[in-house]
Amino acid sequence: MNKNMVAVFFTLFFCVPLLSRDDKNIQMNTDQIKNMENMIGLEFTDAERDSMLAGLDNLRRHYIQIHDFHLENSISPSLVFNPIPRKWECPVSESRFQASDYSRTRLPENINALAYYSVGELSELIRKRKISSLDLTKFFLSRLKKHGPSLECVITLTEELALQQAAAADREIAEGKYRGILHGIPYGIKDLFSVKNYKTTWGAEPYRDQIIDCNATVVQKLEESGAVLVAKLSLGALAWGDRWYGGLTRNPWDTTRGSSGSSAGSAAAVSAGLVPFAIGTETLGSIVSPCTECGATGLRPTFGRVSRNGAMALSWTMDKIGPICRTVEDCAIVLNAIRGPDNGDPSVPNFPFAYNPDINFKNLRIGYVKDFSRDYPFKTNDSLAIETLKSLGADLVPIEFPDIPIAPLSMILYAEASAAFDRLTRSNRDNLMVRQMKMAWPNVFRQSRFIPAVEYINANRIRSLLIESMNDIMKNIDCYIAPSWVGSNLLITNLTGHPCIVVPNGFNEGRPTSITFNGKLFDEGTILAIAKGYQDATSFHKQHPEWQK
Repeated sequence: MNKNMVAVFFTLFFCVPLLSRDDKNIQMNTDQIKNMENMIGLEFTDAERDSMLAGLDNLRRHYIQIHDFHLENSISPSLVFNPIPRKWECPVSESRFQASDYSRTRLPENINALAYYSVGELSELIRKRKISSLDLTKFFLSRLKKHGPSLECVITLTEELALQQAAAADREIAEGKYRGILHGIPYGIKDLFSVKNYKTTWGAEPYRDQIIDCNATVVQKLEESGAVLVAKLSLGALAWGDRWYGGLTRNPWDTTRGSSGSSAGSAAAVSAGLVPFAIGTETLGSIVSPCTECGATGLRPTFGRVSRNGAMALSWTMDKIGPICRTVEDCAIVLNAIRGPDNGDPSVPNFPFAYNPDINFKNLRIGYVKDFSRDYPFKTNDSLAIETLKSLGADLVPIEFPDIPIAPLSMILYAEASAAFDRLTRSNRDNLMVRQMKMAWPNVFRQSRFIPAVEYINANRIRSLLIESMNDIMKNIDCYIAPSWVGSNLLITNLTGHPCIVVPNGFNEGRPTSITFNGKLFDEGTILAIAKGYQDATSFHKQHPEWQK
C-alpha cells in the first residue's frame, strides 16, 4: 500500500507535467512508471505497476481539472505554517516602544546632507517644522530622478501620490495632528507590493503591465502612519537576484556590480541616499544579501510578524516582509508601524512588540556560531565584531547548530514557488523572463514539478524537528551572531522563521561587509537593541558610497 501511494504522488509530479492539455485522452502505461522508479528510490513489480494504472489515470483527470481552474497568485493554501515550537511562551508581555532622543537634530547647512539623515533625525525636523514634508519629498524625488536611472533601481515613481500625501502631512502637522515618527517621511517599496492606480510588475517581463487595484496591507499601514510613498523599487524578477526586465540594479559602492537581491532596489536606493527607508522582503536572503552588498541595515522580522496581504507570493511558509534603513533604530521605527494582523494574512498573530534602546550588555549572553572558526572573506571583520561585543560587556558563548540535514529542505521553497507560478509555467510565458540559465526561476519552476508530495511533506517534518532544536538553543542565550552568508544559518533561520537584523561591520577590498544578529521568535526588540548598541559603538553605517560624485 505504501509503495503504491508513493507511486501515485510520484506520477503526479513526474509524468503529468510532461503531457499537454491536448493529451487529455492519453492513458498512463507501465513503462512510464518503470522509467521513473530510480528517481524515487523504489522498484515495483509488473503486477504492481499494472494495478496502479486505473488509479493514476483517474488522478490525472483530477489534475487536469485543477489545471483548468483559474488560481491567482494571491490565493494561499488552506494550510498555514506555524513557526512556534511546543511549550513556547511569547518573550514579550506587552507592547512598548521607546525611541532615542533626536531633539538635538539640526537642519544641515548643505541641504544635500539630508540624503543620509536617519528617519529619526528627519522626523524631528518635520515635527518641529524646520522642513516641510513637501520639500523633503521633492528633495528625494529629485534624487530618484537624477540617480535612479544610473542605478537602475526604480521601476515606477509615484510622484503624484507622493505630493498629495506630503501636502496632507503638512496640513495635519500644522493643525497639531502629528501621527508619529513616520509622519511626512518619504519611502520606497519593493515592486512586488500592490499600490492602487500603479503597476505592480514583480520585476518580470510577463507582468510588466500588471495592475492590482488595491493597496497592500503594508502600504495601508504606512499611509496610516503618515509616511509618503515616492517610488516602487526594482527587484530581481519574481524575487530572485538583482536583474529585472529593465536592467541590472547597480551597487552604489561599485556600479560595475549588481546590488544582489532580491530586494535589490530597496537596498541600493537606501544606500545611495535616494530614500530614507524602503520596504523589502526575504524568503531566502533577499534582505540580508542586498543589505550586505550595499552597506545598508535591514531587518527580517519573525515569520508572521508582518502581513503579506497584497504582496507577491513566492513561498507561503517562508516569505517575510521587513524594512531596509540606514540605522538599526530606523528598522525598529518602521517595524512598529507595519507589524500586526489584518484580515488578509492568516499567518499573522497579534503578539506584542517591545523596543527600548537602553540595554545593559553586561546582562547579555550572546552566542556565536562555530562558522567563525572557518576561513572565509569576512572572517576578520566578523571576529572584530565579536571583540566589540565583548568590550561592551557581553558574555560571548559558542553555539552549534543541530545535526539535521538542512540543504535538502530548500526543496520546500522550490515546490511552493513552482505552485505559486504554475500558471506561468503552463502558459510558456516563462520564456519572456530575462534570466534563462539553469539557476533561474523558469528552469527551477520546471524541475520543481518533479518534487514528489511525499518528499515535500517529509522535508516539512524534518523542519518541525529543526524548529524544536533551534528553540532549545535559543533558551540559553539572548541572541546569537552569525556570518551573513557563510554556513547554514541563513537557510536555517528562514525555515524556522526566526528574526534577523543585518548591519554593516566593515569593508573588504572597498566593498561593505556585514554581520547578522539572530533572535528569538517575536523578540525583535532584543536584537534591535543589541544591534543598535553595536552600531553605536562603530561607524560603518555612517559611511556612504561616492558614486554620484
